[in-house]
Amino acid sequence: MKTLYLLCLALGSSAFAQQTITFNGCHNVFDNQNFVFSKTGVDAYNKNIYITTPVDGQSCSGLGTCEFKIQWNNALSRWEFLADEGYGTFANPNLIYYNSTGNNNFLPNPPSITFGTWVENTTFTQTAGGCGGNLTSANSTMTGDVHSGSLAVSDVKGDSKIQIFPNPVADMIRISGIDNGQSVQIYNMAGQLVKSEAFDQKINVSQLTSGVYLLKINTKNFQTHEFKFVKK
Repeated sequence: MKTLYLLCLALGSSAFAQQTITFNGCHNVFDNQNFVFSKTGVDAYNKNIYITTPVDGQSCSGLGTCEFKIQWNNALSRWEFLADEGYGTFANPNLIYYNSTGNNNFLPNPPSITFGTWVENTTFTQTAGGCGGNLTSANSTMTGDVHSGSLAVSDVKGDSKIQIFPNPVADMIRISGIDNGQSVQIYNMAGQLVKSEAFDQKINVSQLTSGVYLLKINTKNFQTHEFKFVKK
C-alpha cells in the first residue's frame, strides 16, 4: 500500500488564461506528487471539464498511471472526482469523491473544499486502503476557480465598489466602479452561456427572457466579478 501524501487542487480562473487544477489529498491511494489538471472543454450543460496526466508516470495503487478528471454529473446533480481505469481513456472511470451538498446548477466550476461536503466513495477506495475520510481543509486543499458559497443577489465575488444597476432590469444594465474590464458573460439559471461580448459599462439585455441570470465580468488582470440579476 502506498503512503498517502497530501495532493493539492488549484484552479486558475479567467476567460483569457488557462484554467488549471492541482489537488492534494487521499493519502493512502495517490502517489507523493502534485497533479496539474487542465480545462479540456465544456460539457452539454456548460460545465467545465478538467483532466490531468501523471507527473512521473508511476502507478497509483491499482489506478493505472494516476490520471484524474473533475466533471459534472447532471443525472445526479453533483460534481465528481474520477480516476482513470488505467488505460487513459476514462471509458470506465472510478469515482473517488463526489460533492453531496455544495453543488450549484448555476455555476460552471466545482465547489471548493470548504463549501458543501466532498464525500469519499469508500465503496471503491476501501479496496486500496481508503482515503482517510471526506475532504476537509485539514487533509486537503482546493483553491482557484471554485465557488465557495451559493449565489446572492449582490456581488458573488469581487470588489464591493463594483455595482450593477438597475436590478431588476428591463433593457439596459449598467456597470460602475470598474475601469479595467475586458469581457462580460451572462449565464441563465441552467448554467448556459446566453450572452458574451467585450466589456462595456452598458449591457443590452432586452433580448433576454424574464428570469434570473448571472453576470460575469472579466478584467484585464485576470480577475472575475459575478453578480446575480433579475430580468423583468
